[in-house]
Amino acid sequence: MVRTGSPAPLWGAAGKAGYVLSCVAASLVLAISGFSYFVVKDVSSIGGSHAIASGPSVGEQNILLMGLESRTDWNGNILPDDVLRALHACNRQEIENGCGGNATNTLILIHIPAGGKKAIGFSIPRDDWVTFPTAYDGQPQGKIDQAYGFAMAAAESAARAQNPQISQDQLAFEGNEAGRAATVATVEQLTGVHIDHFAEINLDGFYELAKVLGGVEVCLNHPVPLDPNSGFYAVHAGYQHLNAKMALAFVRQRDGLTNGDLDRTHRQQAFIDSVMHQLNSEGVLSDLTKIQALLSVGRQYVITDSGWQLLDFAAQMRSLTSGNLTFRTLPIQGYIKIDGQDANQVDPASLQQLVQQTFYPAPGSVSSPAPKATAGAGRVTVDVYNGGSTAGLAAEVSAALVRAGYKAGKVANASSPLSTTEVLYGTGAAASASKIASLFNVTAAASSHVAAGHVVVLLGANAVLPSIAATVTPSSSSSAAPSPTTGPAGGAVNANNGIPCVD
Repeated sequence: MVRTGSPAPLWGAAGKAGYVLSCVAASLVLAISGFSYFVVKDVSSIGGSHAIASGPSVGEQNILLMGLESRTDWNGNILPDDVLRALHACNRQEIENGCGGNATNTLILIHIPAGGKKAIGFSIPRDDWVTFPTAYDGQPQGKIDQAYGFAMAAAESAARAQNPQISQDQLAFEGNEAGRAATVATVEQLTGVHIDHFAEINLDGFYELAKVLGGVEVCLNHPVPLDPNSGFYAVHAGYQHLNAKMALAFVRQRDGLTNGDLDRTHRQQAFIDSVMHQLNSEGVLSDLTKIQALLSVGRQYVITDSGWQLLDFAAQMRSLTSGNLTFRTLPIQGYIKIDGQDANQVDPASLQQLVQQTFYPAPGSVSSPAPKATAGAGRVTVDVYNGGSTAGLAAEVSAALVRAGYKAGKVANASSPLSTTEVLYGTGAAASASKIASLFNVTAAASSHVAAGHVVVLLGANAVLPSIAATVTPSSSSSAAPSPTTGPAGGAVNANNGIPCVD
């Protein structure tokens, strides 16, 4: 599928969304770090995009990891039927009739402090509604994942008008370059930080990576029924090994998850941690055959800005492990519907403040340990589980408790139906638990299984939304419903022995 004669290198099949671009980037970084003296030529062939001006390859830097949804390769060709089936994508006829598009369904902004021993990443939910830096294809606003496709369509239209005889390869190249530049500019505007480098991959590339690794180990909080859109299912909770096809389905699923795309960002984050753990613990980095296979995936499917010197970058990142890689999800204010589209409402000013404080803490500032939770509502986190049949009740209860001053915790379905409502609490949360329990006419009980400063509400079959007095002013936008997220920023994925457990 590789074509020649283009103005810059073009790589082969670029399947659907590169939902876990980061795992490939992390794999390559670690691989290069251990075997750079074997693979200098191979690594130097990765890159090729001039969409942005590259920043420094060593020292402090910000990197945007992108996964593009597309049923075509980088040259605009529809993927082969067998690849489409493996990727659980549309079939050829459906694609010819408009199925799919070009959207960045994975966006992860990573900050590398000087020294490279740590990395901090923010996943950006794809449905965040933003104002673009400029109108792309006549669209001044849209979901953040649409910037790529709008800019690509505008660039291809302009290229055809200028040269009706333009080749498909050249057209696809110019369109993708415009999409990359637009995505970087949009993320910069939303987050308020400059991006030095980007890496882009496709779903087909992830599939090939998973095959090289022999599948991947994941951990689930509960069994998962079959999701027909992604093809993922799990018959039991806990640790389990997924083959390449199921690993792909694992990171693609959003339907059926309590928090939708926010939970999918957690799966993507967990997958990266798991792959990095696997690379270090299973001898992959001492197997030159696998190293070369990983680099082969990189040469075919990974595109970076041309000025990013990966060998120099990798030398700095030798000390990075999954334990030193922290992921969070940028928070949303709520769910909204605009022009018939489901979207996330966000507050750019608060996001910029959050990213700035996280990436560039004030000189000399030291994060103080979190105080032990007390009876005060503002210091207590409430997890709500729905054990009844009223859809969405857990999210409604959580939102009401947040307005009453409590911190949002886990929102999910209980593992099994519950006949009555229960309220459990950990150390330091007895007073708050008692107040919450009184809303449901039950008595709170202490539990050694509940974390300190947490209250767990298990909604029973007859539970209804109680009247809860609000002490916190809700968002100024009345059109946005509170969002059921895990924690104030969609939650952080915490690794357990290198492999985090997620929904």
